[in-house]
Amino acid sequence: MLSHNQIWEALDRLAERHELTPSGLARRAGLDPTSFNKSKRLSADGRLRWPSTESIAKVLDATGASMEQFLAFMRADTGPSEQQARQQENAFQPQGGSIPLLGFAQAGAGGFFDDGGFPAGQGWDVVEFPAAPSQKSGVYALEVQGESMMPLYRDGDVLIVEPGAQVRRNDRVVVRTNEGEVMAKVLLRQSPRSIELMSLNPEHPNRTLELSDIDWIARIIWASQ
Repeated sequence: MLSHNQIWEALDRLAERHELTPSGLARRAGLDPTSFNKSKRLSADGRLRWPSTESIAKVLDATGASMEQFLAFMRADTGPSEQQARQQENAFQPQGGSIPLLGFAQAGAGGFFDDGGFPAGQGWDVVEFPAAPSQKSGVYALEVQGESMMPLYRDGDVLIVEPGAQVRRNDRVVVRTNEGEVMAKVLLRQSPRSIELMSLNPEHPNRTLELSDIDWIARIIWASQ
């Protein structure tokens, strides 16, 4: 019988074979970029989440791989792949009750996030989290810089962001584009190809972005105001 680990490992190895991250593999298959993120492999209560047969079929079609090739990627060992090991090595490890903190200007630079929008690399500060970090694995903080998010968020406010969380209409979100632009907006609507974002500051226009132009999107779950 195939195990949960074997299925996900096969997807990870298929992505590596095509020099893609799990997020890149999902994008190529026309799926939500977060579909294959580690955060999506377990539910909030610890239950196993399995990729759907439809998702696997789309991946095989997008990569030209056969089912036989996919099955061949399922190995008996359940250790991390090389790429996963590198990501685990580079991932920010919060200490005690603290979480990673980064300024919005820095967030636009490379090297601070993995492909799923989770904190990685060096150069992060830390800030105390107002709830137990164990309840929200992977959360981090962004410090507002400037007045572009007035009147809702002021310069110096800290936003707690949860990458990998499902986003819905009217959620406040942080979006990073493939060009490195980082913005906090309100999600107005999302289609299979694009999202429409409402600006927090009425002096700034709303934005419509193609999903292919988005690096990651994360939900804002708390703000220090």
